[in-house]
Amino acid sequence: MNLKRHSLRTLVILAALSCLTAPLAAVAQSWPGKQPIKLVVVFPPGGSVDAVARMLAPHLQQELGQNIIIENKTGASGSIGAAAVAAAPADGYTYAVVFDTHGVNPSLIPNLPFDSRKDLSTVIVLGTAPMVLATHAKSEFKTFADVINAGKSAKGASYGSVGSGSLGHLAMALLGKHGSLSFTHIPYKGGGPLMNDAIAGHVPLAIGSIAVVKSHLDSGRLRALAVTNSTRAPQLPDVPTVAESGFAGFEAPAWWAILAPAKTPPAVVQRMNEAINKVIKSPEVAKRLESQGIDVLGGTPQSGQAFIERQMDIWAKVVKDNNIKPD
Repeated sequence: MNLKRHSLRTLVILAALSCLTAPLAAVAQSWPGKQPIKLVVVFPPGGSVDAVARMLAPHLQQELGQNIIIENKTGASGSIGAAAVAAAPADGYTYAVVFDTHGVNPSLIPNLPFDSRKDLSTVIVLGTAPMVLATHAKSEFKTFADVINAGKSAKGASYGSVGSGSLGHLAMALLGKHGSLSFTHIPYKGGGPLMNDAIAGHVPLAIGSIAVVKSHLDSGRLRALAVTNSTRAPQLPDVPTVAESGFAGFEAPAWWAILAPAKTPPAVVQRMNEAINKVIKSPEVAKRLESQGIDVLGGTPQSGQAFIERQMDIWAKVVKDNNIKPD
């Protein structure tokens, strides 16, 4: 009798679970047939986030059989675009394409209108890349040692980044703190505006991802002085790392990710993850990303979420230890 009761209870539980998962399965099966998919790029055109999104869009459109729309929603180090996606319907049709600033904003920007850990879920971390400290071709800065010497002088040195709280901003603040160097930060609203001023010589130094800097290095309009990875970048083998230049252990890679509203059905997130993994690991797209200095990462939504939460923890400590405030 007890065995029969146990079996009946098990059947009831399984039936209940089936009822719960059936709607999710139905959503996953019908998605994305309802409408175009929107990728909200949280930085302006001309920067690496926009370039990566536009690189992926046509291939993802082909893979999913649905139109992909790119919308730039910028400001506040990417938090305005991220907030819009956090508040969007969790139906699998709206995603944020974010940069490493997403891992910094929770500790840097007071009163964010969303919870970075709870209101957004990671679909995938696309890849990582070194940041590059560069200067315009006719600059007085010929080597990274020149930057250090300027930082030690009474005048100090000015540098631009893609925005307050960006990884470049924090990396230079950390460098200044550890080396007792004087650096003045000039925030820009994305990689495009930063590169325009760097090429024109309006800002003495610029720090940005290799993806946004490399084409200007190749054209000879900018000169690379150092990279922020722990090892030299294969695309820039002659450019020293900050770590090997007297700052052992220094490392600050850039990264790109795609996020969804937190309550997006897991089955949809999984399908989107699988589609993006297939696209970024295809020979054509992987080659294009690598040519921009991006090391393709990919993986599961769970591994991506863990990566981003680690970044939040790491940079929260840097913000606190260095008393970094948004400009």
